[in-house]
Amino acid sequence: MHIKKTYTTFQMAMWTRFETLLFFIIIVLWVATYYFFNLSWLKIPWTPLALIGTAVAFVIGFQNNAAYGRIWEARKIWGGIVNTSRTFGVFVQDMVNNQYAEIPMKDEELQKEIKVLTYRHIAWMVALRHAMRAPKTWETTSNHKTNKEWGFRPPEQDSNLEEDIKAYISESDFAYTMDKSNKQTALLYLQSHHLKQLKEKGVIWEFSFLELEGVVEELFTLQGKSERIKNFPYPRQFATLNHFFMWIFVLLLPLALVPQFAEIGTEIINKEPIIGKLFVWFCIPFYVIVAWVFHTMERIGRTGENPFEGTANDVPISTIARGIEIDLRQNLGEAKEDIPEQFPVKHNTQF
Repeated sequence: MHIKKTYTTFQMAMWTRFETLLFFIIIVLWVATYYFFNLSWLKIPWTPLALIGTAVAFVIGFQNNAAYGRIWEARKIWGGIVNTSRTFGVFVQDMVNNQYAEIPMKDEELQKEIKVLTYRHIAWMVALRHAMRAPKTWETTSNHKTNKEWGFRPPEQDSNLEEDIKAYISESDFAYTMDKSNKQTALLYLQSHHLKQLKEKGVIWEFSFLELEGVVEELFTLQGKSERIKNFPYPRQFATLNHFFMWIFVLLLPLALVPQFAEIGTEIINKEPIIGKLFVWFCIPFYVIVAWVFHTMERIGRTGENPFEGTANDVPISTIARGIEIDLRQNLGEAKEDIPEQFPVKHNTQF
């Protein structure tokens, strides 16, 4: 646990090091100008700056709460997909049988139908996670240089939807799906049509058909909720103004902080001449800390606005979908070597 915390702290320091360096340069220039050119008149009172800082803190807190709410809602949605997928898998295995069939099917044919339904559901998850990873114009966190240098790339950026779903569905299903703009919706339509055909053959009892259609309906609901978060960004008027307000506060802060430290130095210069004369330089670490806190909190809020973008702090939908696939295929009785492995963890991060 200690190693993990230390590693996380190191990551945070590296994640914000460019901004930290910028804050250091800003305050050094301010202090040097104030110290060497004797600009004691260049100052503002703390009252307006405190009001600005309070307003910025409130807006940052609001943004972070809203961003956390989006992340948590996204996690609950995909938790629902996990549970509903497992329910669908067990329902298909138990409800597709010859109990009410007028013309019984062979066991091999029944298993084939079960496999087709299960694999099509896996294809639906693949299509949904690809849709959630599709870039939007307002998703800019992944373009930050600190995110790029760590190599945070979700699996969807190294593959394409056509290749990923081709192994799970038939050629006719593939042609039907790829012809539609919303691939995941098309796959659920195919699921419903297939279930109806099996019901008409008597392979699925009518009550079981209603249960399975209810699961498909729930999948539509969860898909719609996930798409809503993806396609409706955090309101830009809040995000943009909050970013500007934070920088206004950070840039104005030296006008009050530097004179304050210079005044303290003047008060102690009689007792401690050297320290009193140089005391103004002690404001450098304090300014860097304050600016770093405000900026980092604001950046954390921006990072959490889009929980499907594919950065280190997003919902790991690729890992979740692959985990469901492994569960479903294991319960189909497939050999371990035929089932794909879970996506690797990189820098303590799941995707």
